Amino acid sequence: MTHPDIPTPLPAVANWQSLPPRGAWLAALGGAALMFPLAIPAFFISRATDVVSPWLAVPAAALAGALIGAWVAVKRHRRTRWRLDDQGFALRRGNWWQSETHVPISRVQHLDLKRGPLERSARLSTLVVHTAGTRMAAVSVSGLDAEDAERLRERLATQVDHDDAL
Repeated sequence: MTHPDIPTPLPAVANWQSLPPRGAWLAALGGAALMFPLAIPAFFISRATDVVSPWLAVPAAALAGALIGAWVAVKRHRRTRWRLDDQGFALRRGNWWQSETHVPISRVQHLDLKRGPLERSARLSTLVVHTAGTRMAAVSVSGLDAEDAERLRERLATQVDHDDAL
């Protein structure tokens, strides 16, 4: 029998969990917006060289940058994994340039959930795990399923409270 105040535990996570595929379009949107400014140097290069008209170079560079940014962001989204176990929270990103971040339970200070309008429409959340220390003082995971993010927050908070009580 479960008590309503005690959060339901996440299933045993021996393996890494991936982000939900429905968040890929949101990642693509963000990646496209980051690469869109490639149009600015295209303007100056086209004006300086007179090889192609700025009226053609700027939209072509903006479109190419947006497509490349969206493609990279979707690939990154698909290669992001997370794991929660008794030692803490772990995040793994990348394929060629891999990064793996482990946050021990003892280092967790507080937790935030962020949901913008686009994330809410896709039932996604961003979990921010604030840690003790100055270097990399927070680990942020965007594109988490909203229910997973809430369970992660509750479980991490419960473990932090339990460790504080000892």
